[in-house]
Amino acid sequence: MFSDRSIRSRFLVQLIIATVALMITFSSILYLFIQSSIYDEKRAEMITFAENICSYKSLVDAQESNNDALLGLTVELIKRNAPQNPIELIETSKNAHTTLTLFYPFNLEDESYIKISKDITPTKKLLKKILNSIFIINAIGFLLVIVYAIIFSKMLISPIKGLNRRLSNMNEHMIRPIVVQELPDEFISLGESINHLINRIQNFVKYQKELFIGAAHELKTPLAVMKLKNQVTTIKKRTPEEYIEAIKISNKSIDEMNTIVTSILNIGRQEGAQLETPIQADVIDILRRKANDFALLAEAEGKELQMHFQPDGFMCTLQESLLNQIIQNLLQNALKFTPEGKKVVLQSQLNDEGLLIEVIDEGCGIDDTVDLFAPFKRQGTKSGTGLGLFLAKSAADALGGELEIKNRDDDLGAVASLLLRSKLHCILPIR
Repeated sequence: MFSDRSIRSRFLVQLIIATVALMITFSSILYLFIQSSIYDEKRAEMITFAENICSYKSLVDAQESNNDALLGLTVELIKRNAPQNPIELIETSKNAHTTLTLFYPFNLEDESYIKISKDITPTKKLLKKILNSIFIINAIGFLLVIVYAIIFSKMLISPIKGLNRRLSNMNEHMIRPIVVQELPDEFISLGESINHLINRIQNFVKYQKELFIGAAHELKTPLAVMKLKNQVTTIKKRTPEEYIEAIKISNKSIDEMNTIVTSILNIGRQEGAQLETPIQADVIDILRRKANDFALLAEAEGKELQMHFQPDGFMCTLQESLLNQIIQNLLQNALKFTPEGKKVVLQSQLNDEGLLIEVIDEGCGIDDTVDLFAPFKRQGTKSGTGLGLFLAKSAADALGGELEIKNRDDDLGAVASLLLRSKLHCILPIR
């Protein structure tokens, strides 16, 4: 019914073993308690008979109110050597009959004892019926526990089976996130992790064709320029200066292709960085170090980089190289599109969801109709391969963060924001 590696089968086996052990232990204790209670009652009853005989010399007068207790009872006076225990109770069985015999000292001087014997066969039959009843009750209870365990285990694994069906029916053309609200509380984290993975797959599927087509197009253009220039150059003899000029144009085209190839290699390196072991790091300290590096670059370009960090610390476990790549790209773009004499602000603050990192510039803003995170999408007239934001978006997805770029409310620039959710991080107290 189940494989050896099935969690459900292991659960049922362990539950069966635990149930059997519990039932045997409980039944044994119950039966021994009942048996001990009955024997103690019989012993006390027979000792009472012996004491009454010794006191009143009349068994009938002493027990006239409880004549049923005298059924199957025999009394005799015997001589026996004094045993170690003066009062001794012995059980004997013969011919399917069980007799309980009590030896009670009557006169120790002449070693006389009262021997009281009582047929307890009905009592033994009663104990046997009780034992059989316990076995029947345990068997019924065991079956009920097994039925309940099967139903309960099926209920427990039903969310996993549901997730498995949803995932097995997905492909690159039909990927839908899981509705986390429909999952039990214990599976919400799993559902969110799967949705995060689905989101990354969606982005990969969305951009892979654009990346391949864009790379082919970007490399084809400089190659076509080089080929055309070389064809024109070889039509007739040229002066050395004209050959040098043709070589310079070819070298420029080669440089452009090298830049594109380097950017594509960076995509591969980033995929490798996502497999690095995450470490615990202070995000605010990383932001501060990165801002200090770019402050010198901004000053050299006649621009100002301002920093406002709150809280003082935000500890989390992540791949530091991915965070550095995101912040570096956002600061490079902000400084690239910010005119001389203007400022760029790098700030962080806590909100209801986590740590919000923002890079605010005073540039030309963005075109809201363009997907800036798609590969080879360029903004404005500045040079570049158009892969920076694509890399930043991929890094943010790998960190479980949310990257967004929008125009400022006053239309005096753009705001790039990275949200690191608190659910995935450990926040230090605000000082």
